[in-house]
Amino acid sequence: MLEKSTIILLKDKNSIVKIENGELISFQENGIEYIHQKGNKGWRKSDDEMFPVIGPTDKNNFKVHTEQGDAVQDQHGLLRELDYSLISSDENSASFIKKYTKNTLVINSKFPTKSTEENLFWPYDFSFEKNFTLTNGILKIDFIITSNENMPFMLGYHPAFLLSDTGTEILKTATKEITIKDVMEVGNNAFPILNTDKITLQNTNKNNIEITTKGFDNYMLWTEVNNMLCIEPITQYTSYTDQKFSEKNMSLSKGKNTFSVAISIV
Repeated sequence: MLEKSTIILLKDKNSIVKIENGELISFQENGIEYIHQKGNKGWRKSDDEMFPVIGPTDKNNFKVHTEQGDAVQDQHGLLRELDYSLISSDENSASFIKKYTKNTLVINSKFPTKSTEENLFWPYDFSFEKNFTLTNGILKIDFIITSNENMPFMLGYHPAFLLSDTGTEILKTATKEITIKDVMEVGNNAFPILNTDKITLQNTNKNNIEITTKGFDNYMLWTEVNNMLCIEPITQYTSYTDQKFSEKNMSLSKGKNTFSVAISIV
């Protein structure tokens, strides 16, 4: 298990990335910060993962049906309750892993103030790798999920980006343009952008951010404040549906599944 104070620096030309216990806490280019800073208004983190489910589960009484039995999962899954261990690091890369043994009870940090469930569990073994690589100013984050074949899962990556506090930034895809006001009006459901692997944040007073993905094919956007925005690659969007959480509505593992996110300052 990593020490709480462990911070790893990645450097490449004019770019510096800081990672704390597997969490991306800084991405600077030419001394300008692009990642939301913990302690500022908004979200209490800088990035996180959603696995093995995305979205709230309370309508399902926190149950997820699988062929190996019903699991108890809170919003966005139990992965975020586990700690990363460092595999390796150098000047341009760092690799982390979380491992889970099936049916192990995990304490739910939302209990009792935000949830009725004290413990969470999942009826499958899995390992979850998060690998950072900084090359030519582009930060690539690869996620490798290893499990038994046909394990049901959803995956989302949840980074938060620093805004100007004016609320004037624009999000663009090949076919859409979304304002910060649009995102805030949707609220906790998060704003869906489906069937695309590329999105650009047009910043105010600094360079833009381009995010491209492989394996996700969807995004959702969330914020409640003007100074930050979560741009979240996701495998599935669940907030507008009343679907039951079961393997019928989830991806099925191939045994080893790889997903990637590339963040570029443009």
